[in-house]
Amino acid sequence: MRKHISIPIRPLDHQPSLGVVIKRLSDIAELRSQETEQSHRHDFHGFLVIEKGTVDLEIDFQRYRLEPSQILYIHPNQIHRTIDFNNTKLFFLGVTAENITPEHLNVLEEIVPAKPITIERGDFIVLTEALSLSSLLFERKQDKMYPSFMIHSANLIVALLTSHYMKQVATVNSPTRFNIIAKAFALLLEKKFMTHKRPAEYAEMLNISLVYLNECIKNTTGFSITHQIHLRIVLEAKRMLYHSNKSVKEIAIALGYDDHAYFSRLFTKVAGMTALAFRKLNRD
Repeated sequence: MRKHISIPIRPLDHQPSLGVVIKRLSDIAELRSQETEQSHRHDFHGFLVIEKGTVDLEIDFQRYRLEPSQILYIHPNQIHRTIDFNNTKLFFLGVTAENITPEHLNVLEEIVPAKPITIERGDFIVLTEALSLSSLLFERKQDKMYPSFMIHSANLIVALLTSHYMKQVATVNSPTRFNIIAKAFALLLEKKFMTHKRPAEYAEMLNISLVYLNECIKNTTGFSITHQIHLRIVLEAKRMLYHSNKSVKEIAIALGYDDHAYFSRLFTKVAGMTALAFRKLNRD
């Protein structure tokens, strides 16, 4: 069994002091070693834009295959690893939170967890041309206004990428009252799930009735508030099971459960297997 102590947090290479990297990658031998050896988080917001070939990766225990004309956003909180590259040519944008405008940061929080999406050909050409120019500018480190135009370039690319995510979300979900409340609940849950386990607490924080909140969540997700809370807790438990040597009891306590037997039953119900079975399956 491999030894797991903590979840590695990988910083930006190339320009750590600037906090922005925009590169076109085709020879990915260097990227392969650091991205595939172990699951990790980044201390920045990451974006992949696939021009050619495929990339197989895993994000929070879900596997995806990225194909040409697809984009993917990876939030700093998400644990991920790249499984394989196949004849791949891609653009990579990495940018730290302090270099992203508050408006764009708010949008990024709204689209988490993001899945790969496919961009229409015309839009993809515009996107890759903008990235191509930005990647050329990234190499011009001698220019006097270099930090300024790189940060502006990064925000332009972030705006283009998030607009495609928002467009696809809008096609699926019209901005109804139910959707607005469901998104507010999701953002609140991400911040509070470690300390707040009861649906009534979320209704109170959102200043609406529990009955109405439950109606909103069921209408938009098909599941109850309780189920959404449990899903988020179990995801965090999976991360701890894989990336630490804590016992199930220690994980239960870390997640706010004094009764570790109850927590074990909850994990089994949501995950479809015991916590120890999950650890064994994913570590072997």
